[in-house]
Amino acid sequence: MSQGIEWSIHCCALLALLPPKRTLRIEKIAQFYDLPVPYLRKHFQDLSRAGILKTTSGPKGGYRLAREAKEVNLLHIYEAIEGPEHAFRCNEIRQNGPNTCGQKVYPAACNIATSMWKAEEAFRRELEKVSLEDIVKTAALQISPERRQKSAQWLEEALSNQ
Repeated sequence: MSQGIEWSIHCCALLALLPPKRTLRIEKIAQFYDLPVPYLRKHFQDLSRAGILKTTSGPKGGYRLAREAKEVNLLHIYEAIEGPEHAFRCNEIRQNGPNTCGQKVYPAACNIATSMWKAEEAFRRELEKVSLEDIVKTAALQISPERRQKSAQWLEEALSNQ
């Protein structure tokens, strides 16, 4: 799994804190987490294509969530960045080597592949259960009141300078 998943979830959670109809420039979002803008821009394009983010151009432009935070789950973000394909790809290497044989000998999927696919389905079900709203609520409980205040002040300043 790429670091783009972590970055995207954090950035979407930050955007979930914005007042309605407000946007935040990608440079400000990158500054908040000390991330490189070009790399973040690539992920934001993927998130926009997936209908998770919406962009507005102009002097007051920037990014915001395209849907309410409760309507965006971690699986949406994961699939926007990593794609909908299975993470595990079975290449049927059991058919290679000194005992090379054809598909006829192995008509069923490999038990390793089926085990990996079952694990991935469980992983995806768990991601689907967690919304951005859940992430924001839990994060608020995990940080100190001073840190919450500092973050809220930073966000307020970033919005007023746009």
